[in-house]
Amino acid sequence: MMLKIRELWKVYRSRAGEYPALRGVNLELERNDFVAVVGPSGSGKTTLLNLVGALDKPTQGDIILDGVSYSNLDRKGFNKLRREKIGFIFQTYNLLSALTALENVEMAAIPNKTDPRTRRKKALDLLEKLGVADKANKKPTELSGGEQQRVAIARALINDPALILADEPTGNLDSKNATKVGELLREVNESSEKAVLLVTHNLEVARYADRIAYMRDGVIEKVEVVRE
Repeated sequence: MMLKIRELWKVYRSRAGEYPALRGVNLELERNDFVAVVGPSGSGKTTLLNLVGALDKPTQGDIILDGVSYSNLDRKGFNKLRREKIGFIFQTYNLLSALTALENVEMAAIPNKTDPRTRRKKALDLLEKLGVADKANKKPTELSGGEQQRVAIARALINDPALILADEPTGNLDSKNATKVGELLREVNESSEKAVLLVTHNLEVARYADRIAYMRDGVIEKVEVVRE
């Protein structure tokens, strides 16, 4: 099993008391699985993604990614895990406005000390694969929302991560471009055998996954198998 989420709890504490955002969540993904997590606002979807992405720590429980237990990691270990094992795709793209599309993709590989020529070739190959090679020298402000999201997907793939985490990647797109992103995530999953964990409100996009996990009030209520 490539990703194991075991009895995961996340409790936020404030002066008003305690709020359990996650309550004993369990989920497993094989290396080539594509799982979508859906549910209303406040159901715990983004909290789950943040914990799997090592952006926050659980109150209780453990996550094991590619044989690495999060409970055994310090800050340096989490940073290494994020760089080498996880690719992030966000709703707001998070592209640097001063850089070109190509430079944005390359930038993600710099911390891993990839050879510059290798890094550039891989970035260009990814942009080509995602259909935006002709936009390589354009700044983000010169790209449409759909094009920016394709660049963001290329950036997520450049370090050859084991897991792709996509947080509402179609939230700022029209239905046509949202469908294209769903298709692209499916293609990435099938062609590279990377696991994909997608959080979305869009059920049509969720149906590109192998399974859909329905969340409410911090728990996974059911898992629907979409593709065998």
